[in-house]
Amino acid sequence: MKLLLTEDDPQIGEGLVLGLGGAGFQVDWVQQGEQALVALRHTPYDLWVLDLGLPDMDGLEVLRQSQALPACPATLILSARHIATDRVMGLNLGADDYLVKPFDFDELLARLHALHRRSQGRRDPLIRVGDLCIDPIRRTVALAGQAIALSPREFDLLQALAEHPGAVRSAQWLESRLYRWGTEVASNAIQVHLHHLRRKLGEGWLHNVRGTGYKLEQAARPIPAADNPSDPAPVRP
Repeated sequence: MKLLLTEDDPQIGEGLVLGLGGAGFQVDWVQQGEQALVALRHTPYDLWVLDLGLPDMDGLEVLRQSQALPACPATLILSARHIATDRVMGLNLGADDYLVKPFDFDELLARLHALHRRSQGRRDPLIRVGDLCIDPIRRTVALAGQAIALSPREFDLLQALAEHPGAVRSAQWLESRLYRWGTEVASNAIQVHLHHLRRKLGEGWLHNVRGTGYKLEQAARPIPAADNPSDPAPVRP
């Protein structure tokens, strides 16, 4: 999942980048409100964690301006401001959740996963596409009940495609979901990950839409020979 972190405290910011990265989030970190607005204009994010005490502008003003953008991700305010007025104003300005510092990291993770589920229109914590079952929290995958071992990049790629099965995603879009700012990415990295993923899932799941991108769909099940209308009728003696 792609996450924008807006936090001016270096110690908190570095800790969150490390912790959220270890939990499977691709985190872009900015320390000023204007930087956050620029990032939101140019990058599609799944989630936004926003501090209110920023050096260049108040976080509530950043949130207010963000609502005029074409797309704003599910937003969690993470702030030391604990009075009800700030919480109410933040939620009324468009935030989806509010967590007060100091905070428990596991609670932050749980809230972020819940926000992401709701933004995807899901109640089920698992992502299901036919026989494919993906657990974003434990970062596990099973196909027809059998566990499949994936690398972290392969998992992130599969989740990005599985959240919208049938939707065609460009290699550039997929690259933005798998890598943070400043990461050096090989020109064929997405194709390599897709090749490995296709080999592990088997044929019929991953499709290349020529000139457009890639999509995930439930693999078609073979028709049993006895039910196949193209099979010749048995000859009676």
